[in-house]
Amino acid sequence: MQKLIESIRSGNKRSGARAISIIENNSSEKISLLKLLAKNKVKARIIGITGSPGAGKSTLVDGLIRQLRRQNLTVGILAIDPSSPFTGGALLGDRVRMQKHATDDGVFIRSMGSRGTLGGLAKATKDAVKVLDLLGYDVIIIETVGVGQSELEIMNLAETTLVVLHPGAGDTIQAFKAGLMEIADLFVVNKSDLPGAKKLIHELELLLEMTKIRTANLWITPIIETIATQNQGIESLCGQIEAHYQFLLEKGILEQKRRLSLEKEVFDTLFELLEQKVKNYQDKEEYSDLRDMLIKGEKNPIEIAEIMFTNLFYDKNE
Repeated sequence: MQKLIESIRSGNKRSGARAISIIENNSSEKISLLKLLAKNKVKARIIGITGSPGAGKSTLVDGLIRQLRRQNLTVGILAIDPSSPFTGGALLGDRVRMQKHATDDGVFIRSMGSRGTLGGLAKATKDAVKVLDLLGYDVIIIETVGVGQSELEIMNLAETTLVVLHPGAGDTIQAFKAGLMEIADLFVVNKSDLPGAKKLIHELELLLEMTKIRTANLWITPIIETIATQNQGIESLCGQIEAHYQFLLEKGILEQKRRLSLEKEVFDTLFELLEQKVKNYQDKEEYSDLRDMLIKGEKNPIEIAEIMFTNLFYDKNE
């Protein structure tokens, strides 16, 4: 694993891709790899892009890549796709995504299956970010699944979160219901040349006032109009992303967000370990006895769960 880490650190994309596959597939080498990755403090800027399906998130990402590369910044992209219910792989991963950047050494694009994970992210996303950071990318962009109602997990990982909306889709109500109003650092009204764009922007402004997100002492959430297919508004969007990053630095919020992210990772890892421990318990003979008792009605589910809890965490033989 140490050789793989060194290869990644040297900028070897193939080694980076292999590491992400190890993480995604939960291979036996995963724990050793993650422990080595954890020794490196993430330095890359992390941008999250979420929003409703059809809003043009991928096209917007394509435009951001172009603009960031003009600034001589290297870019890593993690595009989270729905998963195949049979293989667990990215259902849309075989489509041609951002093909024009495929031969650019300063760009790394990886499509990841969500594998049933709620929150719009793949379970392995946070660890894949560490791989891309070790590869040396300046900016890491995470594009979520785009299911609308369960995208809030991105705020725990990204430093700047873009919520992409488009006219004619009832997006203001959707954003309000899904809680996206609270997580947006920037609102992007894409396809702003379509009818209803001005109405959408006006509704967003009203909602921002109603939810009191715009206050004198905090970041004032901007609304940026873009037409990603024509590369319009992308430069302005990049400017606002930079402004938000500087705001986080000046207010000391960036370091706070990173500390909270590390703390959350501790508990996420703990829950994963506990989940695996519970799954392993199902293979034990004593669980078969408990299951028989449950089926026969000798004990109810709560009583069975209490016994399992005691057996799991007070097993002197382990």
